[in-house]
Formats: sequence, structure tokens, C-alpha cells
Amino acid sequence: MARRVRVIRNLASLRRAIARYRAAGETVALVPTMGALHAGHLSLVRLARRKADRVVVSIFVNPAQFAPNEDLATYPRTLSADLAALAEGGADLVWTPPVEVMYPFGFATRIVPAGPAQVGLEDRFRPHFFAGVATVVAKLFLQCAPDIAVFGEKDYQQLKVVTHMARDLAIPVRVVPGRTQREKDGLAMSSRNAYLDPEQRAQAPALYRVLCHYAGELRQGCSADAALAAGRAEIEAAGFVVDYLEARHAETLEPVASATREPRRLLVAARIGTTRLIDNVAV
Repeated sequence: MARRVRVIRNLASLRRAIARYRAAGETVALVPTMGALHAGHLSLVRLARRKADRVVVSIFVNPAQFAPNEDLATYPRTLSADLAALAEGGADLVWTPPVEVMYPFGFATRIVPAGPAQVGLEDRFRPHFFAGVATVVAKLFLQCAPDIAVFGEKDYQQLKVVTHMARDLAIPVRVVPGRTQREKDGLAMSSRNAYLDPEQRAQAPALYRVLCHYAGELRQGCSADAALAAGRAEIEAAGFVVDYLEARHAETLEPVASATREPRRLLVAARIGTTRLIDNVAV
């Protein structure tokens, strides 16, 4: 049976709701989203449900993380369907503030993260992005005051940026990673998959196949340069334009030597048609 999910759009009501949870001795988990929810998002809600007494899901399409040439205006907005899914999925409260609440007139402060935010991956192609993410996530942490916050591993660099930010700023929230959810053919679930036409959708799983194959090669001691060059060629042969395919330290996201025993992550970003997809796997 679906839970009754409360929708809040103003900060005073949100703070009263969180205060009631706290007064009852309940723990709070936050799942930040930009809406257009799919099964991957709902897996994060279920994880949050297992970790805390109350689950707050934020839905906010954050303009600060979109460049002028990106898809803010066309980013899918499906609030009615999202609320129905969250009622079934176990959320208690949905925080869906308007832009003027998150960025009121005169707003002049932002967080500019370094560390894993400046390693030449997403930041090389979207230099504005992580300042927008860090600023809005810090606001969500302060507004919702969660004990934990759940972020998906598909956006792996974002996960590391947010984790470091909470630690560095001593924000009392534990960031919990949620496993990437995939379609049956391996394609990582993403709101942007809806932009793929049928031919592109058939080609898109090549990203995951290449990641899995060359992660295995790296585990066997294959030269990183050789593996990455071959992987990029295979992705391009599948119809993509590759932004990056990189093997990085799993925590710092800095480049690592092929022979290292440190944990590694293989990360990719590539465009097919007008759609840009990202994915990653552990090495």
C-alpha cells in the first residue's frame, strides 16, 4: 500500500516537519534528485528507507549546474508521476522548492570545490558544474538536516565531490553511495536515456560492455594506456564521440599507475547524437 507522502514548497514548513521528526527521536535520510525519477532513483529511496526512520526526497532542477548551452529548459519535469512513484516507493516527505526559495533575490554565495572536483573528468567539459552541485547540495543539507544522504554511484565524481564537501565543511551528514541500477542490457539508468532514439538506444549499452571488458583487462595487469586507447576506439566504433575514458584512483580520482594496488575506477563520458551519457565501474 502506498504511503502518504507530504509535499512541501516553503522553508518554514520544511523546518517544522524536520523538527517534528527530531522531537520523536527519528533519524532522517535525504535523497537529492532533479526529478524525472526512474527505477535508479527509487532504489536510492529504498536504500534510504533501510537506513533511517524518515525519508526526505528533494526534487529541484538546479539552474546553477547548467551552462548556457545545456538542457535546462528541456530537462524533463514529471512532478505528478514522480510524486506517485515516491508514494509507492516509501518516501515520507518531498521537498520541492521553487527557484526563488533556493536562490532568493541578491543570492551571492557559492561553494567552489577542489580535490575530486578538479581532476580533469567532468570538470574539464563542464567547468561550472561542481560549484553548482556543491552549492545546492550544501543548502539541501542545511535545510533538511539529514543524518544520511544517499547519492548514486553512476554520478561517481559527483558522489566523491559531495562526500569530500560534507567532510571538509564538517556538515554532520554521512553520505551513503547507492549502486548503479541498469537496464537488462547493462545501460545505466538515467533521465537522459529518454532522449535516445531507437537506434541510439540499441547502441548505448556499448559503454557498459567496454567498461566491463577493460576493467577486467586492467585487473589482469594490462597497460592502462593500451587498454584505454582500445576502449576509446571501441566506443567510437559504436557511434559515440568520447569525452573521456579514464582509470582513476577510486577515492581521489587522480591518475594512477597501471601497477598500483590502490582501488581504481574506470569512468567514461561519451555523446551519441545530442545525448551525453556517463558511466563507471570498479577495477
